[in-house]
Amino acid sequence: MTGLRIAFMGTPDFAVPALDALRSSKHEVVCVYTQPPRPKGRGQQVQPSPVHAYAADHGIPVFTPKSLKKEEEQAIFAGHNLDVAVVAAYGLILPKAVLDAPKYGCINIHASLLPRWRGASPIQHAILAGDEESGITIMQMDEGLDTGPMLLKRAVKIHPHTTAQSLHDELAAMGSALIEEFIDNLAAGKDFDEQVQDNALSTYAPLLTKDDGRVDWNKTAREISRQVRALNPWPGVWCEAGGQRLKILEALALPWFSYPSHAGALCGEGDGAGTVLDKDGITVCGGRTVMKLTRVQPAGAKAMDFTSALNGGYIKPGERLS
Repeated sequence: MTGLRIAFMGTPDFAVPALDALRSSKHEVVCVYTQPPRPKGRGQQVQPSPVHAYAADHGIPVFTPKSLKKEEEQAIFAGHNLDVAVVAAYGLILPKAVLDAPKYGCINIHASLLPRWRGASPIQHAILAGDEESGITIMQMDEGLDTGPMLLKRAVKIHPHTTAQSLHDELAAMGSALIEEFIDNLAAGKDFDEQVQDNALSTYAPLLTKDDGRVDWNKTAREISRQVRALNPWPGVWCEAGGQRLKILEALALPWFSYPSHAGALCGEGDGAGTVLDKDGITVCGGRTVMKLTRVQPAGAKAMDFTSALNGGYIKPGERLS
């Protein structure tokens, strides 16, 4: 099997395992394309992306164009004389000239079972929507948004305890294994069973915003629990307690009938929603449901369990969370 010349195009942590797998394979990662360094953290120090940092540590040439729409950048890309480009959460639109430059085109590692979730945040939206499974799709890229033919897929279960971080890590590892398998088969001349996506089954997963983390206590406990699992660490899930922002880091949906003494408050909507019922953090949600707040972070404080927040005066039984 002759090794292929590969360009790797990716930016966040999710893409690093795939880059590591390809660098360690029989193939040659000729170059890496990633987003330009940007200010990060409290000090707003300019830092390279995780993919950039990995490539620099392993001596792989790095390119950080702000756009690939200019002919000059497209000519540089074509000049790498590539067999294939592997894309994983790169973050830039690839024009047709870039898509067509490698011998076998551009192959994307997409973190969902297409066509279910297209777009920038498939991991989080799968949990938010209550999907029973997610997975990785290896797909041939075209000019649409995640619309190209599917080449290889593998699924994972989403459990009631699955978080965005745990699913991210599982899919990153799966993506690295699948792309290595795909590239080996491509180099060996294996034919792939291309599957055209059914556009009618697709859903868009837009970029998340900070406001997506705001709790609506009129939603059911199960919905809010999914929100907590899907949106931590970013953008985070929050409400207000005593006029101060309170982040909810962990919460557990419970059957409302476990608390019959509070039946009067369990109206589901209106006066009861958002009320903290007791010192254990049992809180009223919509649809005659309750949830238990287990880990929170008050404004200006570190993360803590609910008992510590209660003892610290950050929250109290009978309080209505806004």
